[in-house]
Amino acid sequence: MILDDFMTRAALAGIGTALAAAPLGCFVVWRRMAYFGDATAHAAILGVALSLALSLPVFAGALVVALVMATAVSLISGRGYAMDTLLGVMAHSALAIGLVGVSFLSNVRIDIMAYLFGDILSVSRVDLAVIWGGALLVLALIGWRWSALLTATLNPDLARAAGVDPKREQLVLTLALALVVAVAIKVVGVLLITALLIIPAATIRPFATTPERMGILAALVGMASAFGGLRASYSFDAPTGPTIVCVAALLFLLSTVVSGLRRSA
Repeated sequence: MILDDFMTRAALAGIGTALAAAPLGCFVVWRRMAYFGDATAHAAILGVALSLALSLPVFAGALVVALVMATAVSLISGRGYAMDTLLGVMAHSALAIGLVGVSFLSNVRIDIMAYLFGDILSVSRVDLAVIWGGALLVLALIGWRWSALLTATLNPDLARAAGVDPKREQLVLTLALALVVAVAIKVVGVLLITALLIIPAATIRPFATTPERMGILAALVGMASAFGGLRASYSFDAPTGPTIVCVAALLFLLSTVVSGLRRSA
């Protein structure tokens, strides 16, 4: 069967993750939420530790903790601390607590590097089902709320006048972000998830004439990064998750150069 090939499963996992991350990454770029994504992703390692300690699926633990972190940041923001300070404290605290927690799991064999930097080549059929199920759920959620999310992002006051609650749309993004983190943890790991969210969207931003086109083109850039990273890691025997991000970074650099040449022409 086609899914018996580990490279095929890895490619399908990369495509599913790119599809989930691309449209959400556009909103992350538009709203300047990069550090928010980092905090949510770093918290996922605490979810991994709790899942292993309680013999629960890693996806479930990562999703719950990422969702709790994202919701907590949304609720606490603006109450005495600058947002970047609050996110920095919560992100690194959650990551440290998770790593310490994992070190106490003496009866569980765990490759912590796989959760920090991803292990796409070991994706199983079950992992693939989880990744694609999460990706389709994120796409459905973003597609359902696209217009409202876009209005709330561009102008919160206009959104309120149109009957759209910006806080509710923020919670929708929070849920979608937690889902993407839980989906992507197997592919690129918690330390690189934010890169997969931001870089494809930032790469295509200078060439996108509409928000919808930016979302679609960002997905294509994400898929190209996944395929290119898989190929390069296989050819050069390099770690796959970081290589995928390196390919995405090269595409961003190329995009920046081409965009600069277009402006100067």
